[in-house]
Amino acid sequence: MQHIHSGSNLRNLLVKISYDGKNFHGWQIQQNALTVQEVFQKSLEKIIGEDFDVKGCSRTDSGVHANMYCISVKTMHPIEPLRLKAALNRWLPKTVAVLDCTEVGIDFHARYSCISKEYIYKIWNSEVRNPFLDGYALHYRYKIDEKMLDSAAQAYVGKHDFTSFCTIDSREKGDMTRNVKSFSVTRDGNLVTMKVEADGFLYNMVRIMVGTLLRVQQGKIPADGISDIIEKKNRKFAGPTAQACGLYLNRVNYN
Repeated sequence: MQHIHSGSNLRNLLVKISYDGKNFHGWQIQQNALTVQEVFQKSLEKIIGEDFDVKGCSRTDSGVHANMYCISVKTMHPIEPLRLKAALNRWLPKTVAVLDCTEVGIDFHARYSCISKEYIYKIWNSEVRNPFLDGYALHYRYKIDEKMLDSAAQAYVGKHDFTSFCTIDSREKGDMTRNVKSFSVTRDGNLVTMKVEADGFLYNMVRIMVGTLLRVQQGKIPADGISDIIEKKNRKFAGPTAQACGLYLNRVNYN
């Protein structure tokens, strides 16, 4: 919906949403698949017409969830942020909720103004699957030593070239350096949660980090082997890409 004209009445709104990604093919609009951006823009159009420009904070993959996802909306429409929040929540499907809507500076951009993102990955660690977590956590029936994995994962922290932890596709291969601020592995009963914050993430990076830690758990990669994998800058040395179902964009941080 790029029908927007610049002018003194142009406004910029920051809309924070959460969504269940189970039946969506990620955020970004696609030709033959239902995406979060598509349902968001259709709802927005019903409320303010076609005069808007939408930018999302990240391209989440198919099946990935978001506890917090940020969108910047530029429009000339005078609607109050609180009214827009209420109206969107009326029109959006039950799998998407608007948490907050505020007016921000015209230069704010949901993606480029972001200083860091935090993801979590949920693993249901029990012999018996949890039917309520189907599509919302990876079911892993073998033992997980969360303290050992938490220690191994500290090798991810810092500024590194994460080529080994990126699915190489047709996208332009740019700078593969990312600064990982923290990584933790914790347990609450049968639920193991991996949490990572970084200034940015490569394609499938978190899922490959998780898959690599599970290989460490299986003894197929040594507990102190993650630094070597980072050094090699080669995807084939890291573990498999963990399923999308356990991944949540948890927080998006701005200045």
